[in-house]
Amino acid sequence: MTSGSTTARARATTVCALLASSLLLVPLAGTAAAHPAQASPAVSAPRTGGFDATALERALAGVPDGDVSAALIRVGGKGSWSGSAGVRDLRTGAPALPHARFRAGSTTKVVTAAVVLQLVAEKRVALDAPVSRYLPDLLPASFTEPPTVRHLLTYTSGLRPGASLGSTTEEMYPRRFETLTPEEVVAASVAQGPAHTPGERQVYGNIHYTVLAMLIEAVTGDSYEHQAAVRVFRPLGMRHTGFPGGPDPRIHGPHHRAYTDIDGRTTDVTEWNMSDRWAVGDMISTTADLERLVFGVFGGEVVPRSLLDEMFTVPDIDGATYGMALERFVIDGREIWGKTGSRPGYHTVLGATRDLSRTVVYSVNAKSAREDGFPLVRRFALPAFAS
Repeated sequence: MTSGSTTARARATTVCALLASSLLLVPLAGTAAAHPAQASPAVSAPRTGGFDATALERALAGVPDGDVSAALIRVGGKGSWSGSAGVRDLRTGAPALPHARFRAGSTTKVVTAAVVLQLVAEKRVALDAPVSRYLPDLLPASFTEPPTVRHLLTYTSGLRPGASLGSTTEEMYPRRFETLTPEEVVAASVAQGPAHTPGERQVYGNIHYTVLAMLIEAVTGDSYEHQAAVRVFRPLGMRHTGFPGGPDPRIHGPHHRAYTDIDGRTTDVTEWNMSDRWAVGDMISTTADLERLVFGVFGGEVVPRSLLDEMFTVPDIDGATYGMALERFVIDGREIWGKTGSRPGYHTVLGATRDLSRTVVYSVNAKSAREDGFPLVRRFALPAFAS
């Protein structure tokens, strides 16, 4: 980690401490209206076909409901379709915005992987080099076999989860304006020693990509956020994507309010300092921008084509389903690669076939966003892959 990046985070933490104090004096939106007015879904006419637009329209027609307050969907590839439904604020009943910004959660990892693979293409990083080559002070002596960059990218590093502000939304909510730095997260992880030999098991977790972001900063001498912007967001025209200013808990620009149930009460969880998620889940984006990311990554515009096969290779480990950042699914015999993201009140999905004949991106504001996400995926994403 460069000293400049650490100093910048320290300054941002001080500013946010003042902001958090002021926010805590003013209650967030409390119990939401039980029955907000339901606006008609806004959908585009399908251009060509090859997917179940009727099922997508039916999914949107039920929004808002007891769980989902807003939903935005974009389908692309051989045929396109988009739709939005619900409300951006349960109190006012104002309709959902098709261009709304949202917390994209772990889809951020796709960006982090892309930046690392660019550095590999530039021969500044080697996939099979130990991470200690780039972060020599990272691992204590208990790591007799340090993980490689490839192990980190494929969630097979053996690193244990790091420090957190809680494992459930209920635990995290009272601490939502606190700051936990990447250094603190990683220090707590490595202090426990390895969970297993690198490459032995695939265990999905944020810690792998937190270390990768530290590696990016060490190799480039620049902040992770700026490298993501100049290497991914700007080249792809993702003009509405970025990261909060340090621990800023707000979403700037048009966005939907987010809700979840805490102690049996519908609670507004929109303002939240997500900086502890950093390069693994702190990105804010739009569905149009994430669609650009999908086409850019899968199409070889961001990750050089010579490395794309590496990104889409699942390690030969029993039970492994992830390549680098992306997870492989087979649905009705069709191979799909995708990534989910979940933050309190926000659930995000991006997915595509490798040939880009079908893509889907959605953002759903749901109380269940951090629970089992498959019911949301089945409702709002899988119809895009129905032939």
